[in-house]
Amino acid sequence: MNQERKIRVLIAKPGLDSHDRGAKIVARALRDAGMEVIYTGLRQTPEQIVETALQEDVDVIGLSILSGAHTTLFPRIMELIKEKGLNDVLVFAGGIIPEEDVPEMKKIGIKEIFGPGTPTETLVKYVKENVKKKI
Repeated sequence: MNQERKIRVLIAKPGLDSHDRGAKIVARALRDAGMEVIYTGLRQTPEQIVETALQEDVDVIGLSILSGAHTTLFPRIMELIKEKGLNDVLVFAGGIIPEEDVPEMKKIGIKEIFGPGTPTETLVKYVKENVKKKI
């Protein structure tokens, strides 16, 4: 019996942000779409997030941030992802990220930014269409 590996997603809350309702909604939507979802919980360091991604062999990392620290935390996360050789992991972000910051976030390797109110179906479709599944 040839069973296809489920998409493995890590949903992470970097920094001191203490609001995780959106992250939990995204995690549930991806899980309900048949993906395996690991949620890190609140107040994770970039090092903890990348180490968890490595240990859990994830295909996708979803970063959720509301604190405004994305310009500091996201570059560090992307730097660690490269250092650990996780170049095949799809990274997206959501939360409160000003439009003027989006080009810089994409330049460092975050593939997509989803703002507040994005339908969960949009996220699910994006992940399914863009993930590079491991064999």
